[in-house]
This record gives sequence, structure tokens and C-alpha cells, in this order.
Amino acid sequence: MSQPFLRIKNLEICVPGAGGKPRPIVQDIELTLEKGQVLALIGESGSGKTTIALSMMGYARSGCSFTKGSVVVDGTNMLDLTFEQRRHLRGNKIAYIPQSAAASFNPAFRLIDQITESARIHGTMTRPEAAAKARALFAELGLPDPDRIGERYPHEVSGGQLQRMIAAMAMLNDPALIILDEPTTALDVTTQIEVLRAFKRMVQNHHATAVYVSHDLAVVAQMADKIAVLKDGTLQEVDETGHLLSSPSAAYTRELLAAAEPHERAKLGDTSSIRPLVEVRDLNAGYGAIKNNTATFPIVHDVSFDIAPGEIVGVIGESGSGKSTLARVLAGIHPASKGRMTIEGEDIGLQGKARSKERRQAVQMVFQMADTALNPAQTIHQLLRRPLDFYDIGDKSRRDARVFELMDLVQIPRSAAGRRPGELSGGQKQRVNLARAVAAEPKLLLCDEVTSALDTIVASSVLNLLTDLRHEFGLAMLFISHDLGTVSAICDQVMVMYRGRIVTKAAPQNLTHPPVSPYTEMLIRSVPQLRPGWLEEAEQGMPALREAVARL
Repeated sequence: MSQPFLRIKNLEICVPGAGGKPRPIVQDIELTLEKGQVLALIGESGSGKTTIALSMMGYARSGCSFTKGSVVVDGTNMLDLTFEQRRHLRGNKIAYIPQSAAASFNPAFRLIDQITESARIHGTMTRPEAAAKARALFAELGLPDPDRIGERYPHEVSGGQLQRMIAAMAMLNDPALIILDEPTTALDVTTQIEVLRAFKRMVQNHHATAVYVSHDLAVVAQMADKIAVLKDGTLQEVDETGHLLSSPSAAYTRELLAAAEPHERAKLGDTSSIRPLVEVRDLNAGYGAIKNNTATFPIVHDVSFDIAPGEIVGVIGESGSGKSTLARVLAGIHPASKGRMTIEGEDIGLQGKARSKERRQAVQMVFQMADTALNPAQTIHQLLRRPLDFYDIGDKSRRDARVFELMDLVQIPRSAAGRRPGELSGGQKQRVNLARAVAAEPKLLLCDEVTSALDTIVASSVLNLLTDLRHEFGLAMLFISHDLGTVSAICDQVMVMYRGRIVTKAAPQNLTHPPVSPYTEMLIRSVPQLRPGWLEEAEQGMPALREAVARL
């Protein structure tokens, strides 16, 4: 009887615990995978997905060690090899596609030189042979101008194109195993569907065996033959994709599926008779010098909208559509070149630095990445106390008590007050990020992709928290996302942006009512559905829709 291509048996990976005693972070892992199959590892942040995937390369992160078990890939136990033997396999027989291609490429070198580097290191091809094969892979992955795109530098191509470039790099040496680590998490839905389709075609055409790491069940449903569900470093269940989605056996899997299904949060209702809190008219903004009311590089064009007190307005669009630039202008971080903005009827001007302290306080921003937004040297208590001191909120003797009230509000244990951000989970850091903005007692909260980096269950809890804050404090919000399902669940109104302009403005339930912009229709059709086979169905009619969008 032939052995499976991949067999992980009794795997345990530890970190040093109290008194130097090993503490397991992954334990009792048993997995098998046949050649040509795709296995998805799914679970929340900290569940051990990436740790297990990296063990297939014989790699453990700094501070981690393999304490039990075996990881056999194509007959070779990766844990028994020397460093040199493992290095010979990595990038050659086993390839790794990371989450962020932008962080993985060297900005100083042309793409073709970096993509062909593994062939030169392992001596599998000459430089001309590697370049020719890379160009063929570019065409296979649907990259534009495949014969010349490799001559560009990383900053000269889009995020979705970079992600496909790194897939070409991984496939160059025809690896026996490909590990894809959250490769579409940071992409907008229209780009994600193109990259997913390219990845699936690549795996099928090369009869490759693949491991796909993700926290998005709808995405892995399109890619995987079987799914392994992980929680707290242990295996909850493993099953064929279709059966697991229809008949999950583990309680945690059922929880994941429930969180993945879009469900409506409480909405504000009709706001037409309410005086707007925020009014924006004919707003233009961009980068570079402003001359004759126009920026050198215009990004946002003639944008107008209102936000009522307590209303959540969603802004959705692909990367580069102007969503974040719009939020930065509203926050006063970036100047507008033209237009008018008012809060409670008062013109706040186009230059943020000219705003009064009270008007700066009225608009607070929750940034996408809590890791970079929170000062790593300060404790949670210091981070939450700072806006209270800066805006002179409340009695000084009560500010420490207010810090704990804020922690209660966002469900962070009070015992974490003395910790620093690096000691918290991703979801906890995002809650601190949110609590810091709420501490300033704003009237308008700008949420810029606040759930895009979170796993499904944590993201759902953050959305519930935002809804609670809206009802408790009457907070108005501008909620920016590239996930239409998330926006539809939480927002009263949705604005779809394309190339810096609003192409659709409607309540979520009316987004499909005619007339519908081709771009809005493409966005709606690009949201992954939680069933195998959706990816192939979604392509029907999509080429004509893309042509219509290109004409906008």
C-alpha cells in the first residue's frame, strides 16, 4: 500500500514556559495528504496554522522547538534533516508563498531577477532558461504583458500582480509541495477572485500538492479538497471540504461557519428627516503640491455625502479607489484641494492643521493595523489615558477609573492594563485601538479596514462591538472596507468608490436595484460564497463585466 505524500504524526512544537519547562503551542497533530490534493489549515489567530505549515519545511520560528513527532514529505522526515539538507529542499522541492508579497520582494531589484534567483541558487536552470520559464508562468497566472512585466520593480505593479509574481517564483522549480500562507487576505474582493482563480489553475495544471493556510472558510472552500480545523494548537476535525461544510462534527467548526455567514446587525433606520452631523460637498484631494485647487496627483474627485448622528456609512472599493485618502481628509491628517466639509453645520476647512482642538477631538480614526497604530513601548493603561489627558476629559482624579471603564467597554480584562501591545492577541490589540479612539468622546469615528486582518470570529465580535458603541454613545461612523459582506451587515448606507469617485450610493439592500454601476455589480459578484464550485460559477459573464468597468 502506497504511503501518503504528506504524513504528520503526533507533532508537538513547544516554546519555553515557566521555569524553562517546554510549553506546547501545537500538540497531537495527525494529518495526511495524497499527492495532487490541496489541504486547508483553518482557524483563528494563534491556532497554530502557520506553525504547522512551516513544520513541513522543517522550520520552527525563533524560540520554538520540535519536541515530538514526525513530518514526512514525499518519504523524507523533514525533522531528521540537517540545516543544509533542509535548505536544499526549500525553494526547490518545497515552496512557500507568504501573506504579503510586498514585504517579501526587495524594492531595489527588478522582479525577474528576484523570481529567477531560486533557480540560480539551486542550479536547476540557466539564467535564460529561468527567465523564459518565468515569463511562461506570468502568462499562465494572467499577468499583463508577461514578456516585459518582469523588468519592472516591485513598486511598479499592483498588490494583486505582486501576489501572482510570488506564486511564479514559488512554481519556478516545479516544487512537489506548495505552502500558501494567507495569500489573499490583504487583497480587495475583485483582485482576490482573480488571484484565487490563478492559484487554483496553477495548482491543477502542475498537479501540485498544496497546503493553504487561511482564516476564511469561503476562500478555502474554493481551493481545498480537505480542511483541517485548528484551535489553540490542537486539531478539532479533519474532513473532505464538502462534508465538513455541510455536516461539521466539532463545536468550534460550527462556530466558525456561523461567524462566516453574513448576518444583519441593528440598523439606524430612515435618517432623511435628521439634520446631518457631517456634510461633505464636491471634495477633491490628492498628493503633491496643490495648484489652482488641484493636487499634482489627484485621487478623490467631487465626492459628496452626508452622515447623520448615529449613522454608519460604509465605503467600499478596491485598493487605490480613494477610500483611505477620503478618511484621512475627514480626520484632518491630509489636506483637501477643493470642496467643503462641515460638522454640526460648522465649516471645518480643508486644512486639518487649521482646525480647533475641539474639532479635531470630534473626529477620531481607528487605523487598520493596530500593530503600527499602538506605541509598543507604552502599556494599555498609558495608551488609553493619553487621549483623556490630551483633550482634558473629565476630572483628573477619575481618569484612571475611566481607563478601566473603557477596557470593560471593549471587553479587555482589567488585568491587561499593565501589559504592552505585543503581549495581546490581534483581536485584543484592535479592541484597544478602538477604545483609544472612543476615549476622546468623538462624534464621528473613522474605521479604516478595522476587521480585514482579523479572523472570522474575532472580526464578528468587533462588528458587534461597533454596533453596541453606536447605540450606546450615538456615534456616527464612516466604515471603510473591501469586504462587501461586512459593510452590508453593519452599515445603514453604502458608497461604492471607483477611481476616486462615488459610482453607487444606496442602502445595502438596494445595492442590486437598477441602475447599477458595472463596478458595483462586479464587486457583488466577487464576494466568495461558502460552497465548493462557486469560483468557477462566478467567472460566467465576468469578462464582459470587466470590459464594462474598464470603460468607466
